[in-house]
Amino acid sequence: MGIKSALDRMLVLEVVRVTEAAAISAARLVGRGDEKQADQAAVDAMRTQLNNLDIDGVIVIGEGERDEAPMLYIGEKVGRGGPKVDIALDPLEGTTIAAKAMQNSLAVIAIGDDGTMLRAPDVYMDKIAIGGGYEAGLVDLDRKPAENLKALAKAKGVPVEELTACILDRPRHAELIREVREAGARIHLIGDGDIAGVIATTDPNTGIDIYMGSGGAPEGVLAAAALRSIGGQIQGRLLFKSDDEKARAAKWGVTDLNRKYNLEDMVSGDVIFAATGVTDGSMLEGVRLVPGGCTTETIVMRSWSQTIRTIKTHHRGKR
Repeated sequence: MGIKSALDRMLVLEVVRVTEAAAISAARLVGRGDEKQADQAAVDAMRTQLNNLDIDGVIVIGEGERDEAPMLYIGEKVGRGGPKVDIALDPLEGTTIAAKAMQNSLAVIAIGDDGTMLRAPDVYMDKIAIGGGYEAGLVDLDRKPAENLKALAKAKGVPVEELTACILDRPRHAELIREVREAGARIHLIGDGDIAGVIATTDPNTGIDIYMGSGGAPEGVLAAAALRSIGGQIQGRLLFKSDDEKARAAKWGVTDLNRKYNLEDMVSGDVIFAATGVTDGSMLEGVRLVPGGCTTETIVMRSWSQTIRTIKTHHRGKR
C-alpha cells in the first residue's frame, strides 16, 4: 500500500456526516425551482460539519475563487486542527437537477493527503472514463470516439452495438454524439451530474460502459477520487475559452495548458470519497422524509483500504 497515509480510518465515518448534512439541507428545497437557494443550503451545512472535524484542511476544489464564493472557496481553511489534508467538494452536484427534482443530484466530497489533488481551475475539461479491470490506456482522449469504442468492445468481448456511452446533453457535444452513433453504440444522455456519470461506468447494473465529453474540471477531479477506490480509468484535458481562464489556471500552478491528465495526475495518495444522494439516481437513493425524521443513502470509499461501503441512515428529528 506504500507510505502510510495521514488519514485516520475514523475520518471515514466523519466524512459521511458531512455529505449527509449537505444532502438533507438541500433536499428540503428539491423541486422548488431555486438552484441558488438549494446550493447555499448545502454549502452552509457542509461548511459547518467540516469545521467540526479534527483536520487542518484546505479547499482545493470548491465553490470558486474567494471573490466568487463567500464560503468553501478555493484556498479556504477548514477544520479544528489535525493532519493536513486536501479537500475537493461539491455540496450540491446537479443544482438544476435538484431544483427540478430530477435524478442523480448528490452531495460530494473527497479528502486526500496534503498535496495529492490537482488544483483544477473552474474551467471545462474534456474527459473519457471507463470502469476497472482493463489494461492501462485502453481508451485515450487523443483517439477518435469510434476507435475507443472498438477497443472497449473488443476488451469486453461484445460488439460495439452493445455498448452505451454516457454523455452530457449539451449543444457542444453534437459532433461527438453523431460520431458515437455512427460507430454503432447507444447513448445515454444526461442533463447534469457527470460525477455520477463517470462512476456509473464502474457498475454493470447501470448499463453504462463509457463516459465521454466535456464537463467541469472540478467534477473531473472528484470523479477521479472515486475511481481511486472503486477502480477504473479516467483521462482529462483542460479546455480554455479565454485568456482570463488561462491566467486563472496559471494562478493555480497549471503551466502545460495542453496536458493530458490521467487518474494519478488528478488524485494520488490516499483519498476518502463520499457521496450522499439528494435525489434518487442510478447509484444512490435520495433523501426520504419519513415519520419522525428522514433517511439518507451514502457511498463512502477509501483508496488505502480499497473499501467501499453503502450506508443507509435514519436521522430522527431531522426534516
